Amino acid sequence: MARHSRTHQRRERNTMALGRLLFALTALVLAALAGVLFAVVITANGTTWLHVIQIVLLAVCCVWLAWGFNTAVTGILFGRTRRRERKAGTLPPASQHKTAILVPVYNEDAAAVMARVAAMIEGLRFIRRMDGFVFFVLSDSTKAECVADEKRTILKLAGELETGSVLFYRNRVKNVNRKAGNIEDYVTNYGGAYEYMIALDADSLMRPETLVEMVARMDADPELALLQTQPLIIGRKTLFGRALQFSAALYSPIFSRGIAALQGREGPFWGHNTIIRTRAFADCCGMPKLSGAPPFGGLILSHDFVEAALLSRSGWKVRLDPDLEGSFEEAPANIIEYAKRDRRWCQGNLQHGRLLGAPNLRLWSKVSMISGIMAYAASPIWLLFLIASMLDPVLAPAPNYFPADSLFPVFPTPETGKALLLLLGIFLLLLLPKTLIAFHTAMSRRAPRFGGGWAVLLGATCELILTSALAPIMMLFQSKAVAEILMARDSGWPATEREDEGLPLAAAFAASWWMMIAGAVLGTVAYVYSLQLFLWVCPIAIPLFFAPFFISLTGDPGLGEKARRLAIFNTPFETDPEPVIRSAAVWHARLSGEADERRDAAAPAGMPQPA
Repeated sequence: MARHSRTHQRRERNTMALGRLLFALTALVLAALAGVLFAVVITANGTTWLHVIQIVLLAVCCVWLAWGFNTAVTGILFGRTRRRERKAGTLPPASQHKTAILVPVYNEDAAAVMARVAAMIEGLRFIRRMDGFVFFVLSDSTKAECVADEKRTILKLAGELETGSVLFYRNRVKNVNRKAGNIEDYVTNYGGAYEYMIALDADSLMRPETLVEMVARMDADPELALLQTQPLIIGRKTLFGRALQFSAALYSPIFSRGIAALQGREGPFWGHNTIIRTRAFADCCGMPKLSGAPPFGGLILSHDFVEAALLSRSGWKVRLDPDLEGSFEEAPANIIEYAKRDRRWCQGNLQHGRLLGAPNLRLWSKVSMISGIMAYAASPIWLLFLIASMLDPVLAPAPNYFPADSLFPVFPTPETGKALLLLLGIFLLLLLPKTLIAFHTAMSRRAPRFGGGWAVLLGATCELILTSALAPIMMLFQSKAVAEILMARDSGWPATEREDEGLPLAAAFAASWWMMIAGAVLGTVAYVYSLQLFLWVCPIAIPLFFAPFFISLTGDPGLGEKARRLAIFNTPFETDPEPVIRSAAVWHARLSGEADERRDAAAPAGMPQPA
């Protein structure tokens, strides 16, 4: 029996290694093909140093595009979900272990956070599994009014739900090491009493049946140290937020299946909506400070990637199970808040460049870190490519690829055909996976949950148009973030504003006026050189020039409501919310009203503390 098990494991490892090799080779071949086609086109009449730069930049960008394309295709073709071990609607046997559910808080809306906690407690009680769980609200809040609101709300829940033995609260006086330090403080002081911990974020919400199933899967596999779910976005009202919400609901499960199939037991950790074996985490995941000053030194901001790598290095399994539904989170409601959060993530991911040489890290853990780096480095690389492409005809005006009688560039025969083939290939890498997923969903049993097949296709089309218009804006935000980090500017850890209150045009202008200048310069230079070239750069120049208006409009909840009425960006969790989502909304309305009435009241004493 043991020999059979070892043979099976060896065969599984060999299959995984072969699959990863084919995946990487396919991405490299596609990128090399794009680079060769581009090189043939632009060097038809001679080669310059600017041509070499363009070729290298395009090849690097195409590796990244091909990597994402392969992930989607893997999810579509090979990313089968795990075999269900029990019938739908039935629960696994109760675990013999207690599980702590951790809710880190940092200057958040206390009513919204505690409403989600209350909904999960009610759900677990309804299915009679509350005995296996304990909630810890781990506050790192530094604002006195936030701490007071947290204490008032916790006391209210403790009284109404009688949570004295299942809901505990503590506020750290010193915010040492931020979120990683917050979790470390829990593990050090209380973690030994609990076999598992489910790490949430302040905006996380999980179906109670999913919480129970996660514990059962940990019980079933003693080698499993971390089990990651795919959180989907809920509760957004602005046009930008609803587009994110729709995109996550439609595309994320497929991409996650590809990631799970590719990474296997060296899976990802996204920092929340995850269950972790406490002992393994305590043994392996201490976070040292990097030498030097921020942004590349100091605290490791994106500690979740590193913790997953450390667990894998020690021989533990880290796994993503996309079939674990009922895992939710919120997202920034507008592009400004999204970019603010993205800035912190960018700094954290670029820090990982210093960790790639750490001893004994698994190869695929390093690949995951490189992918995280490229998620942000790709934007400035694309920007440099565009700048080099604009400079090329200006510095080397002959030959003129944009004759006066043609909108399309005309290259020496047969280079025109190769240029169009390259353009078609890039569009396929960008659009084909989403197109396949959208049409497959529109014709599947999932379609009614989105409002029907036509609603799926309408939402996918509008999402494509919106993301295409916002792509230049996001490219400049991310390029600015990378440039600031390279100039040694630290992002800090700002609190995230999650409310859909709209974004004034003045605030959008203050954050993006420099994009207007960039769009105006780009359009003017192209127009002066050639009207045809100007028409080609309009999809980039126009969104940049009107960036404040785009940012403000997409952050408007009124426009998002109009889209909802037209069935644009419908999601299953909006058309038919799950009980836990409805419960959280009811509690939020209730707690928000009471918080407004008692805002000036003194904070109560005598909070329940962990035993």
